[in-house]
Amino acid sequence: MENYFKGRGSQLKTENRFLKAHYVAAHVEGLDEPLLSSPETQLFFENSKTVVNKVNSPDLGMAWSLNPYQGCEHGCVYCYARNTHEYYGFSAGIDFESRIMVKRNAPQLLEKFLLKPDWQPVPISVSGNTDCYQPVERKLKITRGLLNVFATYRHPVGMITKNSLILRDLDLLKDLASDNLVHVYISITTLNEDLRRVMEPRTASAVKRLKTIEALAAAGVPVGIMNAPIIPGLNHHEIPAVIKAAADHGALAAGMTVVRLNGAIGKIFEDWLQKNFPDRFTKVWNQVCSLHGGSVNDSKFGRRISGEGNIAAAIHQLYRAAKKKYLAGRTMPPINLTKFRRGGSLNLFETL
Repeated sequence: MENYFKGRGSQLKTENRFLKAHYVAAHVEGLDEPLLSSPETQLFFENSKTVVNKVNSPDLGMAWSLNPYQGCEHGCVYCYARNTHEYYGFSAGIDFESRIMVKRNAPQLLEKFLLKPDWQPVPISVSGNTDCYQPVERKLKITRGLLNVFATYRHPVGMITKNSLILRDLDLLKDLASDNLVHVYISITTLNEDLRRVMEPRTASAVKRLKTIEALAAAGVPVGIMNAPIIPGLNHHEIPAVIKAAADHGALAAGMTVVRLNGAIGKIFEDWLQKNFPDRFTKVWNQVCSLHGGSVNDSKFGRRISGEGNIAAAIHQLYRAAKKKYLAGRTMPPINLTKFRRGGSLNLFETL
């Protein structure tokens, strides 16, 4: 495909709604050719002031979140976090997956947060606006530093990722699991590798993710499957197969959301869908609209992740049937809130 950024999800540098000036490629000449190639990933290191954030969304199963990175090289074309990149002066499109901000002092900030005398332990979810095991984590080990803090203070943590790199930290996860201090969810959107390669270009394959579930379960780490987002016309029919495969590899639970395309994500997804699935474009686009009252954009709590209408009802019926068939009698163990200790070593980072 001409001028297609291989290894990237978004094919656009979308406008930033906070900036007056916008980039436009009106006429391509020889000196513009570098702009037509897939941009290299750039890292921006920052010293953040805070890293743990209160989550005020009533339809999300978390009260506090922590994101060691801003932006995500995985490049999932549908990612709802893309719009947040505009706050940093970047685009929600190709910039989101190629301009990554690194919160290099995240472990130290987490420790400082846990030392607050009025803090009462509740699970803190690592990621939610990024993937804490995206490719750059292999070298920087910031997520490993965070897990070391959680383990030192015996504080509960939840994790979600699409990357098998999480197995690098199996020692810390096993330690946390020994006191029921961790839940892990592996996100699997599709078992179709052709679809995954263009929709989630820099993520682990479905086979690797299933093997990751198997390895975590074998090590005694409670692990579930997040089958999200469901996109009618692309992956909705895979719900039973995905949940069965996850259950066969040791998953204890499953979660699901439908796709929503707020802000610039609608334009990004529309362009991607036209380029990769032109024969299905109209069908998929209209069915996504049907989930949200005729629009791909939906900000209403509850409906934004569950959808509404006949297609949404059919998706949820299929999901419930698959859970009942393949995950009956399984559940994640309750998180232990009694092990938290406010003491700790200020030198714990020396062991990373």
